[in-house]
Amino acid sequence: MTSNSALKSLPIASSSIVLCLLAFLSFMPINANAGGVNGKASVIDGDTLEIRGERIRLHGIDAPESSQLCEDVNGRTWACGQRATEALRAIIGTQDVLCSGSSKDRYGRLIAVCEAEVVLNEFMVRSGWALAYRTYSLDYVHQEQLASNNKVGIWAGQFVSPWEWRRGVRLAKTVNSDCPVKGNIAKSGERIYHVPTGMYYSRTKIDLSKGERCFSDETEAIQAGWRKSRR
Repeated sequence: MTSNSALKSLPIASSSIVLCLLAFLSFMPINANAGGVNGKASVIDGDTLEIRGERIRLHGIDAPESSQLCEDVNGRTWACGQRATEALRAIIGTQDVLCSGSSKDRYGRLIAVCEAEVVLNEFMVRSGWALAYRTYSLDYVHQEQLASNNKVGIWAGQFVSPWEWRRGVRLAKTVNSDCPVKGNIAKSGERIYHVPTGMYYSRTKIDLSKGERCFSDETEAIQAGWRKSRR
């Protein structure tokens, strides 16, 4: 009798265990696809996207800052940060973007690998629009070496790494010893002077016949009635 009763109670006991297990599992966090997000992406800069309100930082890469300037092979200054942003925007186009990641940085951005027709992280480094961010990952070092060898993107000229730029490091300008401060006259007639650390110093040519001139320093330029270039 005792053994028969025990056998009859087994299905009931098993059912109870299953129900308890299901109840327990229903309260557990689901990790599958945790941090994943997909949809239309807005490009913030060369390594940052936003999808449906979620700000995303591309894993393992660091692109020039939005305001960052680089020099081309001829020493002319150009807006490499803006170009990096444009390159990311162009490769995405109208496609949906799928991002996979599970951690966030100190700014609350999801750190993710994102793809459209290509893996965006890899594309940006291989095309020379971002560097491998070795502090956090070595995933894209090979792509960086290819970009460097092929002299594409920012590798075509001179640049400061994005992390150094954020610390205030800037490219050392070649100063024309004969013209340390360049006094240029704009089309509007405004007299503007350019210093070696300015965006337009390298490309500014002085035409003495138009009244343009060189100054030994900024003080001399200001005393002569010229204003400093805003960039």
